[in-house]
Amino acid sequence: WTLPSLLRAESAAGQKKSPKSVIMIYLVGGPPHQDMFDLKPDAPKEFAGPWRPIATTVPGMEICEAFPRLAKIADKLTIIRSLVGNQADHDAVQVYSGRDPKRQKSSGGWPQFGSMVSEVLGAATPTAPPFVSLCYPCTHGPYNEPGPGFLGTAHASFRPMGPTKNDMVLNGVSLERLADRKSLLRGVDQLRREIDTSTTMTGMDAFTEQAMGLLTSSRLADALDLSKEDPRTVERYGTGNPAIFIDDNGAPRVPQSLLVARRLIEAGVRVVTLNYSKWDWHGGPNNTIFNREKEDFPVFDQCVSALVEDLHARGLADDCAVIVWGEFGRTPKISDQVGRDHWPQVNCALLAGGGMRHGQVIGATDRIASEAIARPVGFGEVYATLFHHLGISIEQTTITDHNGRPQYLVEDGGKVIQELI
Repeated sequence: WTLPSLLRAESAAGQKKSPKSVIMIYLVGGPPHQDMFDLKPDAPKEFAGPWRPIATTVPGMEICEAFPRLAKIADKLTIIRSLVGNQADHDAVQVYSGRDPKRQKSSGGWPQFGSMVSEVLGAATPTAPPFVSLCYPCTHGPYNEPGPGFLGTAHASFRPMGPTKNDMVLNGVSLERLADRKSLLRGVDQLRREIDTSTTMTGMDAFTEQAMGLLTSSRLADALDLSKEDPRTVERYGTGNPAIFIDDNGAPRVPQSLLVARRLIEAGVRVVTLNYSKWDWHGGPNNTIFNREKEDFPVFDQCVSALVEDLHARGLADDCAVIVWGEFGRTPKISDQVGRDHWPQVNCALLAGGGMRHGQVIGATDRIASEAIARPVGFGEVYATLFHHLGISIEQTTITDHNGRPQYLVEDGGKVIQELI
């Protein structure tokens, strides 16, 4: 019974503030940057597409007309329009680890972000794991998030929608057995009270009860149960059927995953990852890519804006950072055969929360959104900023690979994005 002592010490230290955290949203398949956050209305039609930009609450910042809710909270967002160094294939590794899978040199594979945070910081609370994945399995293997790499299974993600769902209960210990132990504890406690009536024993009761409560109930399980959420909040985020995959090999469009992520952050999880929908839109005759955009953009606008507003309303915006991105951008020119194809030359990302300096656009692309012409930003810089938000020094912190060699957390040249700090 060391848990009561731990709870007592935390209470004495005044540790009530929520820990720093990150929600990472992977848009599976590569979102079209020039149709979402970097529109080029003055470009020729075969580049510009049908969408038009709308003004936001930030002067000079324009985004797609399909995102009116995000436009109203633009002061709480940062758009990176110049994300460079993207790998060219459908592969989630760079999104989740910050490293191009073709350039990885570490034995055992490079661990993903949540695994690194688990190794460096550990759990923020005894009631929740440090890293939870809400990612649905994709039939296209490279779409799936990588494992813990050389850090080992001890730092793998907790996956409540997978085979580890049973981890939420105590293995081999029923509630009845715990109740018996609690009865025994009360008996011993009563005996000691008869011997020692000092206030010390009485003062320990609350912490002992709290410790037993942590073992007999699960904040994590409650966080995953949306029936305990206000129905109006669930409606605000929107819902989708996790069993319906829009394409054969992507992820389902499940906006309530963003709400579950917020609830997990409130339960003490440091890092939550999730994959959202399928963004590998090509299109044959008549460019059906834009039909897909008409379907997905409004749902995306609703759930992402709901998450950002929710974090602010609950006082979590300074402690929880949100990153939304995919593995690459899309070709500037629209093809009748393939719509917008893979385009690793430039990509975009959306940031919110984390107590960062939002209400800005970082970087710029040329007149057809084909390459960065101002302030190119690498994946290492984004990751350095996320680690900085968590209080982890990328200059001083290392993790040890299979060969016993210390490895820095981000690729060479990855520095904190000063515009955000």
